[in-house]
Amino acid sequence: MTRYGIVGSGMMGQEHIRNIALLAGAEVSAFCEPDEGMAQATAALVPGAVRCPDLEGVVQRNDVDALVVASPNHTHVDALKRIAATRPLPVLMEKPLYTDPADEAVLAKLVNDYPAPIWVAMEYRYMPPVAKFRELCDQATGGIKMLAIREHRFPFLEKVGDWNRFNRNSGGTLVEKCCHFFDLMRLILRDEAVRVMASAGQAVNHLDETYNGETPDIWDNGFVIVDFARGSRAMLDLCMFAEGSEYQEEISAVGPAGKIEAKVPGPTRFWNFDIGPAPTPKVIVSPRMPTTGKVVHETPVDKDLLTAGDHHGSTYYQHLRFLEVVRKGWTPEVTLADGAAAVRIGMAAQESAVTGRAVPLI
Repeated sequence: MTRYGIVGSGMMGQEHIRNIALLAGAEVSAFCEPDEGMAQATAALVPGAVRCPDLEGVVQRNDVDALVVASPNHTHVDALKRIAATRPLPVLMEKPLYTDPADEAVLAKLVNDYPAPIWVAMEYRYMPPVAKFRELCDQATGGIKMLAIREHRFPFLEKVGDWNRFNRNSGGTLVEKCCHFFDLMRLILRDEAVRVMASAGQAVNHLDETYNGETPDIWDNGFVIVDFARGSRAMLDLCMFAEGSEYQEEISAVGPAGKIEAKVPGPTRFWNFDIGPAPTPKVIVSPRMPTTGKVVHETPVDKDLLTAGDHHGSTYYQHLRFLEVVRKGWTPEVTLADGAAAVRIGMAAQESAVTGRAVPLI
């Protein structure tokens, strides 16, 4: 039996717990969560787990083999430092890896000194349509020249203490929300970003909210263009007041041989079933010569996986792989270096949108 400790069991922590429950030979044995309401909800999910007063209380327990850190963004680096100082267990660390550029030096030291595996939770890699897209993209395109990712979705959800309403806690929308997409760009293109240009801002959401006299400053829309070292370019189109969209994520890649698209619905719990069933996730391959016709690959996801979380089954598939890392000592598929690179692009995008200038990354 592999036993997990959960550090931070709010909305995302509870999604991890529900997905761990689907794994064979795995259970949550301990957790820490300062918010009483979230702690009670966690205890209802895992009544046999022990609630600890703090992170150290979880890490020091003999019945904890691995950790999932799902505390607020701005606490991630401190959590890793405290784990390293107490008992360096295997860690699944939620994104974004960090929110302060000064933390890069801390993370660089952790890469060299931490004796156990650390996996950065980039769940979007493991959505079935995205995995199918990656499998077929090189053949379908003949080599990607242009990559576009669109996310048109619902606004930021409410979090404990409303921490995600402010850039100082989240790192900013293009870090907090979009590091997933910058990670996908690097993964799909197998290349590194060299320049970032962005236009973004806050147009609709949260403008009528106040917290301790402050109005939220998180952005709700933007365009980001990323140039890559070998000449490909990628674009992100984000809108967070588009919850009526049929598909939440749409990814397309184009090359000299043709085009490939992935279409991913949003969370099932937000779909209005009064208008009909939720759309089917799919991957569409379209050659340049339209007379040959497109090929559509449907990529349905098991209902239990959809129920377990908001990330289209990807949290479960990620946990399957992380479990092999814990049990067999395999190398994490998403490393600290990957997590840092995605944040670096997001921070450059935030800077570009503020200054109106392109930001080099080399």
